[in-house]
Parts: sequence; C-alpha cells; structure tokens
Amino acid sequence: MQFSELNDPSAMSHPEVHGVVVLARNGDRTECPQHPITYQAGSTASTPLGEVQAYQLGTFLRSTYISPSSSSHIQGISSDLVDLKEVHVRVKVGTEGASVFDSATAVLQGLFPPTEKNRMTLANETTVVAPLGGYQYVPIETVEPVNDRSLESWTNCPAFQKHVEQVLKSDKAREVEKNAQPFFNTLRDFVFGRPTTIENMLYDHVSSELVHNKTFAHRFPPTFIEQARGLANFRENAIFSDERMGGIGNIASRTVLSSILKALQRIAFNDDPLKFMLIETTYQPFISFFHQTGAVKKHPELQAIPDFGSAIAIELRRAPPPDAREFLRFKWRNGTSGNFETVNVFNHHEDIPLTEFIYRLENSVVDSNREWAQACQASSASSWMGLESSDVAANRFMDAVFGMTALFFLMLFAWFGSHAVKSYRRRNYVRLQGDEMIHANPQVVSCGTQNEKA
Repeated sequence: MQFSELNDPSAMSHPEVHGVVVLARNGDRTECPQHPITYQAGSTASTPLGEVQAYQLGTFLRSTYISPSSSSHIQGISSDLVDLKEVHVRVKVGTEGASVFDSATAVLQGLFPPTEKNRMTLANETTVVAPLGGYQYVPIETVEPVNDRSLESWTNCPAFQKHVEQVLKSDKAREVEKNAQPFFNTLRDFVFGRPTTIENMLYDHVSSELVHNKTFAHRFPPTFIEQARGLANFRENAIFSDERMGGIGNIASRTVLSSILKALQRIAFNDDPLKFMLIETTYQPFISFFHQTGAVKKHPELQAIPDFGSAIAIELRRAPPPDAREFLRFKWRNGTSGNFETVNVFNHHEDIPLTEFIYRLENSVVDSNREWAQACQASSASSWMGLESSDVAANRFMDAVFGMTALFFLMLFAWFGSHAVKSYRRRNYVRLQGDEMIHANPQVVSCGTQNEKA
C-alpha cells in the first residue's frame, strides 16, 4: 500500500479498484512558440528525454494498476498480454501533436511491455512471436480539433480569446507585470529579442534552452528559472480557470471531462469490458480540472503548470456489500518522480460517489462540438474547421462558399433524382399497338408484335 493510502480513511472502506481513467501530460519536447492570445502554436517535436519520461510514467502505471501484486491492482484486468477490449487510448493531436502522440506511444510501451506470450501458432505448427521480442501494439484514437473539440477546446474559441484579453488587462496582471519589470530588464539578454512582458510565454523558451542548450545553461543565473516559472504559473492559472464552474476559463477541462465521465460510466457498467483509459494531452486541462472540481481550495499548489510526464489517475472503486455504489478516488503525481498523492474534490475528505461527481458536473460539461460552439460563441463554419476567427471577412466568405456548395449539391441531387424516376417509369411502362393506354406492369410483354409486322 502506498504512503498516501496509509493516511486515507477511505482506503480501507473501498479497497478494490475496478477501473482507472488517466489524464497524462506529454513528455519533454522542443520549444513550442504559441500566440499569447489565440494559443495557436508553432511546430514542436518530442525529445528522447520526453520519451523516457513518458515511458517511466507507463512503467509506474503498470506497477500501480496492472501488476497483480499491487494493492491498487485493477480487478480482472489482463496483466501479461493486453486485452484490447479492456483498454482505450485517446490522444490530442492539435498543438504539440507530434510530441503528445509520441508520448502516448512511450507510455503504452511502459504500460504493456513486450512479452513472448504475444505469439501465435500457424497451421503448419510454426510459432511466430511479434517483433521486438513480443511488442504489444495498442490502438490509439487520435483526436483532431477539426473533427472533435474534446481535447483541444481553447483554440479558435472567440469567447476564450476575449477571456484571455480580459485577464491580461486586469489590474492584477498589470500589477504583477509592473513588479516584474526589474526581472524582465535583466532577462532581455537571454531571450534574444523576444518581448519581455507578461503576455509572452518566456518560461517555455528559457526552460527549453536550460535543458537542451549547454551554453545557455552555463550562462543562465540559477534563480531566473524559478522567477520565470512563477510568472508563467500566474499567467496560465489565471487564464485556464474561472470563478464559475461552467465559465469559459474552464473550457479546457469542461470538454475533456466529457470523455472522462463516459469512460467512468462504461467501467461502472458490468457488461462493458473497459477497465483502463488513457487520455494523453497537454498542460491546459490539468489547471482547469483542479479549479472546476474545487481541488485548489485544499491544494493551492495545484494552481500551476504541471511538469512533463505528470498524471491524474481517477480510480473507480466499489463499496463492499450491501452498499453496491461506485466511488471515485483522485490521485495526482507532478512529473515522473515520487508516488501518487490523493487529492480530494468538491470539499470531500474521502472518496466521492460517482453519482454525486456526475451530478455536480453535468451542467458544466461540454459533450459535443455543437455545445462547444455555443460556449465559445463560434457560430461560423470557419470556426468549426479550425480557421482563424479574427478574420471576419474570410469567415463570412467561407460560410458563403459552404452554403452555396451545399445548395448546389442539393439541387444536383434533386435533378438526378427526378430524371432517375422518369427513366424508371419509361422502363416499366409498355405501349401497345394502336391507341391503347399505357400499362404499368413490368411483367406484361407485348406479344404478337412480330407477327403483325409480318
């Protein structure tokens, strides 16, 4: 039993884990430049360090939930050879897409390592082991923002962009920026011409350089990274949070919770084989999740950007008879070191019933692209396609193009349909000799025509 469980009074009352949903952050990657308002990001790629971090997370999850010797072992899950019916993986492939996808692959490598049991015997009695010593291939569902907004809901969202602008123009942000001016002045020598303001993501640049650039690491003052991180934590925590549970500042978690709640309901249903779900994403939903569920009230340290390889594990546990209800326990690990820590939500001091968790969230969760468009006030077709919403003229032009194209195909379909009906009638009607009427009977054939001609 882990240390956090020793001090948890609910650990003994709900000892059996019946399923887990894991929200994981990608591992280390190259610098990811992004727009300070729209959060549109440039290209980035995973690094060997990031892949190691994700792999370490996978091995940690395996030892915690897959290994039969663990006290948190998922009841009934296949421990040696993965059962694909028991596992579901969703991966965000919008901004930072390459890094997130690679991290998900590395997590699965640690979660389900190669095994010689991944073999088959052919009809000629030849035994074939999967490549790489029995590598286990787990399908990955990629979630593209142009089709599904559940894992990246903050980009191309007009209402969220207004929220970002309001946060950066607030008195609190101006005060923080004013107090940080001495630090910004000394930081200019290390950011190579980038604007040193609260709007710009300077922390991502300096932290990436500090890890990957030896020359930069030898020049950068040791206290600067903590100051840059503190400013980044203030900025991102203020942007990806909201005083209201269903506010636009929580849009990142409001959409990802749709996948989480559906997975938990599937796990709770006895006839559904699902037992483990992995959602690989970036840092934004973590901040919003802790705010939306009220976890920051007891754990103010969660109001920050999570480290690479961080994870939230939501365990579905069942009470012993006669109480057959399902309960949820939330585990959190920042980065790739240490063990899980139990985090309580909605002012609970122990596990929360699944039904109560769903009840508290149901009016704030965004379940579809249509609901996302309503929350974001994104009514134009171009917003659905992930285009820049700031260019109003272009958006209206695209709307007109889509409308005219749809009307053209509708008219074309109607024209083909009418001609097809006429052609069908002509084939099935037979005109007899003389002034007789037309008979609509495809089985009747005009007989005697040849003799009359003769």
